[in-house]
Amino acid sequence: MKCLYRIGEFSKLTKTTIKTLRYYDEVGLLKPDTIDKFTGYRFYGTDQLVKLHYIQSLRQIGLSIEEIKLTLSGVNTKNILEKRRAELLDEISNAQEQLSRIEFILSSKEEEQIMNYQAIIKELPECIVYSKRLTAPSYDSYFNLIPDIGKQVTTKYPDLKCVVPEYCFIVYLDGEYKEKNINIEFCEAVDKLKEDFEDIRFKKIDAVTAVSIMHMGPYSKLREAYIYAFNWIEENGYVSCDNPRENYIDGIWNKESEEEWLTELQIPVVKK
Repeated sequence: MKCLYRIGEFSKLTKTTIKTLRYYDEVGLLKPDTIDKFTGYRFYGTDQLVKLHYIQSLRQIGLSIEEIKLTLSGVNTKNILEKRRAELLDEISNAQEQLSRIEFILSSKEEEQIMNYQAIIKELPECIVYSKRLTAPSYDSYFNLIPDIGKQVTTKYPDLKCVVPEYCFIVYLDGEYKEKNINIEFCEAVDKLKEDFEDIRFKKIDAVTAVSIMHMGPYSKLREAYIYAFNWIEENGYVSCDNPRENYIDGIWNKESEEEWLTELQIPVVKK
């Protein structure tokens, strides 16, 4: 004679809540052996102990209800488990990266540096830009050189519009930090490609992964942001794969004090 347990007894025996057993019944994962047609009581048999044990084992490795149902229906369990393994490996990798970032922050010797700079990984989307390559005598010369580039383009193409939010940046071409005679490429993101003219070039820039650092203050102190950024890249398992960009968010055009100038340092990277 088959041994049957009422749902409360089965719940205690299997250390599974009644709510969970009812849910498994509702979704078709584990139906009761018998339901009394007069009282509505659910009864479970000992053979269902094994099935529930298997379900619990799959739940504890993170499979979803739907994945468990597929497994029980005879679908290739190996494929489901390999998919879950890949997900767990991704989670481990992400956790290790987060730990690496925490260790880098905690290793900073100056509390002020921790407050001033933080790094994030972000995706820089594909964009269309007009650009101009030039040699700037110094950082201060940007204030004269950059507005003139904008006027040059506007005169030629009055219908050309900047993207919103605006995205203008300088790419450093020297491969090293320089304070004078700096070779740069100024870029402004716009809504369409146009024909090149004079020394202005239009092009499409591919999307790229980058380390982003926010620098608040004068350009003369950007060197500190670069030092922090490249230390972060090295310590967190990345390598720079292209020239750094400086994205000018706030500056002399909208802020009276240079202490309020906001520049985003963007360094394209790939994982080692």
